[in-house]
Amino acid sequence: MQFGQLKRREFVALLGGAAVAWPLAARAQHPRRLSILHSGFPNRTPIHVLLAELRTLGYEDGRTAAIEVLGGEGDPDRLKALVSKLAGQSPDVIIALTDPAALALKQAGVATPVVFAFVTDPVGLGIVKSLAQPGGNFTGLTYGDALLGGKRLELLMDTLPGMRRVAVIWSRSIAAYSAIFDAIREAARARGIEIFSREFRGADDLSSAFDDAKVSGAQAAIFMSDNVTFGRRKEIAALALARQLPTMHSFVPEVDDGGFMSFGPDLDESYRRAAALADAILKGARPIDLPVEEPTRFILAVNLKTAAALVLSVPPAILARADKVVD
Repeated sequence: MQFGQLKRREFVALLGGAAVAWPLAARAQHPRRLSILHSGFPNRTPIHVLLAELRTLGYEDGRTAAIEVLGGEGDPDRLKALVSKLAGQSPDVIIALTDPAALALKQAGVATPVVFAFVTDPVGLGIVKSLAQPGGNFTGLTYGDALLGGKRLELLMDTLPGMRRVAVIWSRSIAAYSAIFDAIREAARARGIEIFSREFRGADDLSSAFDDAKVSGAQAAIFMSDNVTFGRRKEIAALALARQLPTMHSFVPEVDDGGFMSFGPDLDESYRRAAALADAILKGARPIDLPVEEPTRFILAVNLKTAAALVLSVPPAILARADKVVD
């Protein structure tokens, strides 16, 4: 009898232990829920790099993770509705791409950990307290640097030695662009270059903006796309080419799609680091303990097909410095 009672107690204890262990195992195997929020059109960006990196880290949609990609399509009301939806769903982590996406989540007070990328000035926007100590539930990557404006003008001057007047076609929808424009203007003043500023008011204003740049006598243009026009890269390249305006852009995909030149942070690096930060949070790290990262790699790209169409000869020194040449 004692032996039978002992066996029964052991069995009950074993069963109870299994009952405790099973939910833990089930939770460990439960797919993690990740939401990716872009204020524009994510399918028109290299977002596949982010998804591929997440798969490499073990987060495969439909198997080990449930990943949804949401786009605000440049519509503030749509973006607000998506943020409200995310606040109610409370995914395990949100990856916010672009200033408006991160800012909308911050202003809504979402409690979910947020990793942002392609945010120009997270401190100035009030998203984090500082880069070293972000505070709260937001961290991520910034790419804004006003000095890039001066560098882009310098590269354009080295490529087009006779250039004396440059158009800057830009949008105030990106907060940090004002500082970048100021840096371009200051660099131009120091080098005796005239600047024609043309702010565009949306995609429908692009053609008129390039017309105005050409009429101004500009010999080239620095184009700063916003979250909507970045998805219209081929159209923008065609507008510039039709007016025989060599253009300097911020990112490689703009050159891949016909822009003349670009200089800016490596997009792929930003996507990979965003995935790494999300992975760290999903494994237990707190955003408050993860400093905001800055770009470490910048890419100069040149499109020789566009150069030929513009009847331009790119100096060998520029080609030697280029990280990517499209030919």
